[in-house]
Amino acid sequence: MKASLKGRYTNDKSTAAVTLFVNAGDAKLRASMTDATVVKGPSLNGLTLAVEKPGFFIIDYDDFRFQFMNSVRVAEKPLKLTYIHSRGDNRTVVDGSLAFDSANKLSANYMLGTRNCKLKYSYVHGGATTLEPCYDFGKNAWDFAISRRLYDDVFKATYLTLSKDLALEWSRNSKFNGTFKVMLLKHYGGDLLGGRLLLLMQSLYDQVKSFFSWPGSF
Repeated sequence: MKASLKGRYTNDKSTAAVTLFVNAGDAKLRASMTDATVVKGPSLNGLTLAVEKPGFFIIDYDDFRFQFMNSVRVAEKPLKLTYIHSRGDNRTVVDGSLAFDSANKLSANYMLGTRNCKLKYSYVHGGATTLEPCYDFGKNAWDFAISRRLYDDVFKATYLTLSKDLALEWSRNSKFNGTFKVMLLKHYGGDLLGGRLLLLMQSLYDQVKSFFSWPGSF
């Protein structure tokens, strides 16, 4: 069993969420709830239930969202495909990624029945620096991202040419030093020059035996 606690803080509000994972054979059961579930008394607001088999499917019962994953080989290269359908907003999205080698990957995202299609190329230099140009056919605009990994830390900069937004991100994913993400957003469009600090903190706790004592569940 695993449990995760996420906190999100911005200038105007803060939220929290708790997620529990329970192994059920090859599949996993997931239950999530936010502060909206308990702040004003017990309710179903913010409560989601899902079942998933990593690498194969995810079924989310909150908004009736179905996600199926598969992998095939094209010219001896791995092609990963993901089909996502949400009955709540009646949207169907297809994702695909083709890895040419360990340093070069091409990925695409398309929403069926619309012009919303994104094509992204990813290049990893020296195993630590990643360059990701992305073209949005629906918006007819480019986005650019560059990231650098230093041990457990990742520093990333993203620029959106259409909205003229710049995002600077620092994240850490370590079993010993914790997990967190800090992001600074800057908008340079028109006469508006402003900033917003977004702090995301996540702590992962494995084998929550102090709360549950189900035999054979760990």
